[in-house]
Amino acid sequence: MSEPAPYRGRFAPSPTGSLHFGSLLAAFGSWLLARRAGGEWWVRVEDLDPPREVPGAAESQLKTLAAFGLESDGPVLWQSQRHAAYQQALDELLTSGDAFVCHCSRSDLAATGGIHRQCVARRERSDPAIRLRVPDGTVVDFTDGLQGKVSQDVAVVVGDFVLKRADGYWAYQLAVVVDDAAQGVTDVVRGADLLDSTARQILLQRALGLHTPRYLHLPLILDAHGQKLSKSTAALPVDAKDPLPAIRLAWQALGQDIEALTTHQAIKPALAAALTNFDPQALPKVPSIGLAALHNKSTANAD
Repeated sequence: MSEPAPYRGRFAPSPTGSLHFGSLLAAFGSWLLARRAGGEWWVRVEDLDPPREVPGAAESQLKTLAAFGLESDGPVLWQSQRHAAYQQALDELLTSGDAFVCHCSRSDLAATGGIHRQCVARRERSDPAIRLRVPDGTVVDFTDGLQGKVSQDVAVVVGDFVLKRADGYWAYQLAVVVDDAAQGVTDVVRGADLLDSTARQILLQRALGLHTPRYLHLPLILDAHGQKLSKSTAALPVDAKDPLPAIRLAWQALGQDIEALTTHQAIKPALAAALTNFDPQALPKVPSIGLAALHNKSTANAD
């Protein structure tokens, strides 16, 4: 029996803007868990959606991570340089019959809430999408490292899902699966907004004969209106010139004892103290946390 692969985690931001607090929480949480396991932590830039990307955002995010002491143990992987790998995977799925060309538009699927169960296209398109075939009764069960047991009937909840979009861009679900395998990722730690995507990714891993990593989904940070920070006016960039306040707040959001970081006045000793005092069992087993509640708690503890 072969030995299990050494722990390798990753952080994979999309370059749609500056690094905000919600992204920092995911980066810090995944870094802590990787380091606690004696493993590696890699960074991947998910730059596959040019219409949504902000010029210079990826470089800015990497510089901010470095200012917080969170640097990749391996070469940074850029998804925009990985088209051939995604095409190879897609060709394999088309050859096996697990994927198919779909001419349905959004309006064609409006009657089913956008869920594709059969092709109902009113005309052939010059730019069809390609979808993964999800048979009826396809239920995926897995245990999340923080959120517990999860079961999703992918056929009912998602349907046949897109692997390559009609506009020619690669879908997130295919790219992330191919890249996690290519980078040897054993543990995926990310925000709870992606918990719903996990079943689809497990299906793709099975179809492609790839290893399924362990998953752990950290709570999302929400603004006062219950919005995810990436879609919120509260999603101000974290301050790379003064990283300690944000790293302490992230530490607190991860359920850790704030006293462990209060005496350190530089990021490196603060990170060293975080590794010494990190308790994975204290991670909040909730899907979301309000940013205002964290700030209020910080103020209360300041006295």
